[in-house]
Amino acid sequence: MPFFSLKGSGFYISFIYNKNLIYNGKTMPHSDLPFRALSVLHTSRFLFNTYGFHNVGVDRIIESSKTPKATFYNYFHSKERLIEMSLTFQKDGLKQEVISIIYVQKDLTLLEKLRKIYFLHADLDGLYHLPFKAIFEIAKTHPKAYQVVVEYRNWFINEIYNLLLTTNENASKQDAHMFLFVIDGAMVQLLDPNKAGEREKLLDYFLIQFKSL
Repeated sequence: MPFFSLKGSGFYISFIYNKNLIYNGKTMPHSDLPFRALSVLHTSRFLFNTYGFHNVGVDRIIESSKTPKATFYNYFHSKERLIEMSLTFQKDGLKQEVISIIYVQKDLTLLEKLRKIYFLHADLDGLYHLPFKAIFEIAKTHPKAYQVVVEYRNWFINEIYNLLLTTNENASKQDAHMFLFVIDGAMVQLLDPNKAGEREKLLDYFLIQFKSL
């Protein structure tokens, strides 16, 4: 989560887990963004999550965040840059949570870690929802922003693969790919009111297959 800090006479919010957001054309260590810029970012993430990337334009974001158009373009320059920053925010939040589960919460068993990681992602109200939507909506229209999603998925697969290896030397990269595939399948089912309750079944299927290796 963000933390609040005062810097000089200006009020800023810093993302404690994000080191690579770009503000005003520059990469900002720890992403110290002015409050108004962060307000636009939060508004856009909500609107993209709710209505989709293509159904939300710059004018709607400006109106909803009560930000002057000139200020918006000073912060973000384009809609694609805003999408990229929104996805980076989600990506870095997910990374922080996954790293905590795998490396910090040492009292958890492998299965407990996998379950926590699974339900962290398989949640329409969670951080993974926006990157998941991006897979279907922006791969061709906003390829630079989409690379944020590609980078996260590759990182995630490597982390899950290394986690699986801690208890099973026969684990493969394909098993990690399958785990992500199961997460994506759960997200699809959550979008269907008739299948929303099957999230647990998908996870159980993966765990049974992994135990049989």
